[in-house]
Amino acid sequence: MSVVVEKREGFLCADCDYERADIVIVGLPMDFTTSWRAGARGGPAKIREVSFSLEEYSPAQNRVLSSVRAADIGDVSLPLGNTEKSLDAIGEVVEGIVEDGKIPFALGGEHLVTLPCVRAVARAREDLAVIHFDAHADLRDEFAGQKLSHATVLRRVAEIIGTDNLYQIGIRSGTAGEFALTSGGPHRVNGPVPEAVRAALQEVGDRPCYVTLDIDVVDPAFAPGTGTPEPGGCSSLEILEAVQSLARANIVGFDLVEVAPPWDFSDITSLLAAKIVREMLLGAGVPASSRSRA
Repeated sequence: MSVVVEKREGFLCADCDYERADIVIVGLPMDFTTSWRAGARGGPAKIREVSFSLEEYSPAQNRVLSSVRAADIGDVSLPLGNTEKSLDAIGEVVEGIVEDGKIPFALGGEHLVTLPCVRAVARAREDLAVIHFDAHADLRDEFAGQKLSHATVLRRVAEIIGTDNLYQIGIRSGTAGEFALTSGGPHRVNGPVPEAVRAALQEVGDRPCYVTLDIDVVDPAFAPGTGTPEPGGCSSLEILEAVQSLARANIVGFDLVEVAPPWDFSDITSLLAAKIVREMLLGAGVPASSRSRA
């Protein structure tokens, strides 16, 4: 691996040796294309920091985090301001994680960091489904004259996996054109977020599944620390219920993006993000043979 990874204080209980780990956490501190409020580059460090305020035990899943073999390898060192080279660096690291037979868990960073992660996972996993939590559709072909943007990332992802394999949940903002992309486009699963997740999982079944979660899927009353907050989202309780349902899925990759600490209040967004990561680690850390399906 030629890309530099800067070691940081790791996420709660993610202290397994890399060689033994089933899940590998990596920070992607990039916010070069953020269109309103910058600061998501600080997300990975803050999520790790506040994770130590959480308990290892999840009452919802009746498991402790120390039972999951997870390693936190730190942050990818990115060339400041160079979007394409940064995406290449992220892709190289995530591809190495996937080639080593491990599940990548990425902490963003702006949503564009999802693109190289999905690309790396899709190369190794046929018939990949992507479940996308977000307030915004992110399906524009270009934004501010750029093809590579946090506002176009799911359009680029769909070009890799096919629109039919993209499931969008929590969407409540976008252009008329993005909302017109229904027939022949991605599956937009409407309704309360926990129920939408259960409906999506019924369709996805046992297929390998990559989950990308933009924290602005949550209402800004519960998660104000993000670059483009959008009123009308789900509660913190609802997103946690939804994430816990994903323990049934065949998770092969995950990212949580768009936490922007400079806009947070009393770390409530970062704390929610850390708890989501904990629940996802517990879910993805369950052997496939042990997963039950509704």
